[in-house]
Amino acid sequence: MDTYRAFLAIIISFVILLGYQYFFVGFDQPAAVKETTEQTPGQAAPPAPAQQPAAPAVAPAATAVAPVPAVTYDRTPKDITIDTDLYTAILSEDGGTITSFVLKKHKESHDKASPGMQLVKTTAAEGFPLDFSWGSAVGTRVLYGSNLPSLTLSAAKGKAELRMTADAGHGLQVERVYTFDNSNYLIDLSVTVKNLSDNLLQGMPQLGLVNTRFEGVASPADRFLFGGPAAFVNGTLEEIKADDFESGPKTLQGAIEWAGYEGNYFLCALVPKDGAGASFTMQGTDMLARMELAGPLDTLQPRTEKTYAYHVYYGPKKLTMLKSIGYNLDRSVNFGWFDVIAKPTLWLLNMFYSFCRNYGISIILVTILFKGVFWPISQKGLKSMKNMQKLQPKMVKIKEKYKSDPTRMNQEVMSLYKTYKVNPLGGCLPMVLQIPVFFALYKVLLQSIELRHAPFMLWITDLSAPDRLWIGFDLPYLGGLPVLTLLMGASMFLQQKLSPTTADPMQAKIMMFLPVIFTFMFLNFASGLVLYWFINNLLSILQQVLINRESKKPATTTPATT
Repeated sequence: MDTYRAFLAIIISFVILLGYQYFFVGFDQPAAVKETTEQTPGQAAPPAPAQQPAAPAVAPAATAVAPVPAVTYDRTPKDITIDTDLYTAILSEDGGTITSFVLKKHKESHDKASPGMQLVKTTAAEGFPLDFSWGSAVGTRVLYGSNLPSLTLSAAKGKAELRMTADAGHGLQVERVYTFDNSNYLIDLSVTVKNLSDNLLQGMPQLGLVNTRFEGVASPADRFLFGGPAAFVNGTLEEIKADDFESGPKTLQGAIEWAGYEGNYFLCALVPKDGAGASFTMQGTDMLARMELAGPLDTLQPRTEKTYAYHVYYGPKKLTMLKSIGYNLDRSVNFGWFDVIAKPTLWLLNMFYSFCRNYGISIILVTILFKGVFWPISQKGLKSMKNMQKLQPKMVKIKEKYKSDPTRMNQEVMSLYKTYKVNPLGGCLPMVLQIPVFFALYKVLLQSIELRHAPFMLWITDLSAPDRLWIGFDLPYLGGLPVLTLLMGASMFLQQKLSPTTADPMQAKIMMFLPVIFTFMFLNFASGLVLYWFINNLLSILQQVLINRESKKPATTTPATT
């Protein structure tokens, strides 16, 4: 086997994999839906009480999501503003829904004047989240009355309740109690359905969500980042792409620990308590999804009531925060196949940040640490490649001498490897071992909210965005000058120049072309990832220089004595 051909094949495969994922699909496919039921597009939620929880009554995919019809009340619904240290939310008496939820510690964009991150981006026509229905007996559009005009929390007033009550007709009264906590993003919601009539009534609780993409239209570099409905069902994270429900409603059934809508950095989730969630139905498009968490069928005797309890989480997908809350919400931070490596890497990143207070420096320190761990393996690989380079003249002579006898040629080549104690795969294996670590760090740097809007230095003010240096005018396609990306490409080119070369001129040209390919690929990648690659290249150059200096000493690659 020709070591250089094997080495070249691995690198080209690596490039093709990155390029294919970058332009077409992505590194992770959503987990297969274990239990699903489908309905005919446009089918309404059944009023018959004996049926299983069904999809919300929305329009079929052919016409996207139907607008919410306007409702006229005998009085104007009021808005109740909830202000905490972490967010400002607005609840409407029209359906008891959330019409606005602005995070104070996270901005919409990196602009200094940018407002806080808005997690409710739908309009009244598209509908608002947390509408509640109870089968056909209680519709989602109910006018509530609230006990407070507004609510302000602080460190001194850590928790408070908002009570909303509505006459839902059919002898039913619905009471919502929201409990807000100033110290976190978790909201407690209890909904009590009271049968004040003399008749037996049946229905099932249905709590709705509706979401558009938090970040708007995804950039080319974000095509493989998931955004859409997700749920933790039967011990498995289910991330459902729009292709699975655009043709009609899709329903997950089973033990639902939480269900909601994910973005790359933010999560809107419902956590059903005491069996309040038996199915999770979704439909819509890639840009607008309507979801419903439904419970089992219940029967209310006259003058009785039933309470359904939920946790509502609207906030950042910060791993440590979600772990402290529980309910497996931390599983929404999904690094895919490399999760087992990525999460310790994120811990290291945060650990370094705790004392250097700069995520750019944290990335550099993590890169140095990883390079140090793999230094001995890389050292052996580079030495093997150097020894292979020394054997190239002998291999050329063997191939020329036995070109008409391939079998004899391979025998002589293998004998040469054995004589000089050279492993033909020695230069490839170290790289193969490092690829999972690279992808793990790649996922961490691209998906961790810690890097969102995190500054490094000079022109790099957002490690989650491509690096651009403003030079006074817009460059076509780029806008600003990608200085760090160009430095990364230049360092990779220098690394290739210093690395042992093959005797095959065509292979050598292909290897020298790789820095150009990588530079174009990294143009729209997060600057944090480019920083990692650049520092890794510099460390690799240092290691190669040391190997080259050592190789100038008296040769150690001598034939084995017999």
